[in-house]
Amino acid sequence: MYGFLVGVLILDSLVLTTAILLQAGQGGGLASLGGGAGTEQFMGGRQATTLLTKLTWWSAAIFLFLSLVLAILSAQTSAPRSVIDTTAPPPAPVLPTPLPLQSTPQQTPAPQAPPPPPSNPSSGRRPPDR
Repeated sequence: MYGFLVGVLILDSLVLTTAILLQAGQGGGLASLGGGAGTEQFMGGRQATTLLTKLTWWSAAIFLFLSLVLAILSAQTSAPRSVIDTTAPPPAPVLPTPLPLQSTPQQTPAPQAPPPPPSNPSSGRRPPDR
């Protein structure tokens, strides 16, 4: 239904565009106000309603109506939903991570050597604090 209405709207917009472009220009408007235009041009005479004018008004009305209907249909399909009403998707299964393989056998650390003796072995005392 929505796609059909969009198709009708596109077809109507093409008809509306064609009807507007085929109409003859009035040649008046704001450009003729200052240049000595008579009251006939200023007030605008009664124009004959042509087929193109009727087609323009009808296609414009259909275009506005279809646009309104499509806007309402779009709003109903994307209505906000409550978080409580929606169900959460199930969580993804947790896969255990494999341990890294050791390429070389683990060696025991070598014992550490004792610290070196002090540089001045004759003086075993600390100097006094000042």
